[in-house]
Amino acid sequence: MRPLKLVPDHTNIDFLRVRHIAAVISIALIIASIALVAMRGLNFGIDFEGGQMARVTFAKKVPLEDLRKRVNGLNLGEASIQEFGNTNEVSIRLPVPKGSDAAASKAATQLRQLIETNYPGAQVGSISAVSGKVSNELFRKGAISLALAMAAISLYIWIRFEWQFGIGALFSLFHDVVLTLGFFALTQLEFNLNIIAAILTIIGYSLNDTIVVYDRVRENLRKYRKMDITPLLNLSANETLARTIVTSLTLIIALTTLVLLGPEVIFGFSSAMLLGIVIGTYSSIYIANPILIWLKVGTHSFVPTEAKSGMEGAERVGSKELP
Repeated sequence: MRPLKLVPDHTNIDFLRVRHIAAVISIALIIASIALVAMRGLNFGIDFEGGQMARVTFAKKVPLEDLRKRVNGLNLGEASIQEFGNTNEVSIRLPVPKGSDAAASKAATQLRQLIETNYPGAQVGSISAVSGKVSNELFRKGAISLALAMAAISLYIWIRFEWQFGIGALFSLFHDVVLTLGFFALTQLEFNLNIIAAILTIIGYSLNDTIVVYDRVRENLRKYRKMDITPLLNLSANETLARTIVTSLTLIIALTTLVLLGPEVIFGFSSAMLLGIVIGTYSSIYIANPILIWLKVGTHSFVPTEAKSGMEGAERVGSKELP
C-alpha cells in the first residue's frame, strides 16, 4: 500500500508572489490588534486582577440580572457574572475584601449562603481567591517571561544564522503574539496564566517552524550561488511544505476537537493554541521569509571571507530557474 502524500513531489508554489498583499494584511491586523487591546483591554482573570471567583451550577437557568442584583446586595463590591459551558453554569467574580484572610473567608461564606438560600439545588464549587499584590506579581512575571523568551530566541537565531534571520524570526513572533492578544481583546475570553502558557507554546511552535524553513534557506544559499533570492525562498518553502502541512494539520485536528468537545476550563487555552498554530504557520512563510528579501539576504550570505573573492566551488544555477 502506497503511503498517502498530502503534498505531491516537486511542488512548485510561488508563495512570495503575494508577499506584498500578505504584508499589508499582516500590518493591518497588527494595528487592529493593538487598537483592540488599547481600547477594549483584556478580560483578566483573578490570576492577574485579583479577586474571588466561584463557579456555580444551578438546577435550571437563572436570570443573570436577578443573580447580579442579589450578589451586589451583599456589599462585597461590583460582581462580574458570566455564563460558561451550559446556560445553567455561571462564574461569579468579586473583588478581594480589604483586610485579613478572615474577611475573605467571611465573604466566601456569605456568597455560598446567598446562593444556597435563594437557589435551591444550586451547587457552589470551591471559591478561589488571589490578592491584588499576588496578581500584579503574576502579571509582571508573565510579561517578563514573554519578553525574555522572544529576546533569547532572536539572539539564538542571530548566532545560529545571521542577523537578518534573527530580525525575521523576532518580527514573526511579535506578529503571532500581538494577533493572539488582539483575539482575546475582541472575544473578551478570560486572560489568565493558562493563556500565558499557551502564548509561550505558540512562540515555541512558530520558532520551530521558522527555523526549519530558515535552515533550508541557508542550505540552498550555499548550494545555489547564482539563484535570485526570491525563487530560492520559494524553493525552500516548497521543500519544507510537506513537513509543515503534516505537523500543522495534526495539531489543528487535535486542537479543534478540544475547542469543540473539550471541557470549558481549557477552552481559552485550546482556542489560543488553535489560533497560534494557524498564524504561526502563516507567518513562517509570509512574514519570516519576505523579511529576508527586504533585509538584502543574498548570494553573499554564509560565504566564508576567504571564499568571497571567487565562488568556483558553488553550483551555478540560472537566476530565475527553480530545480
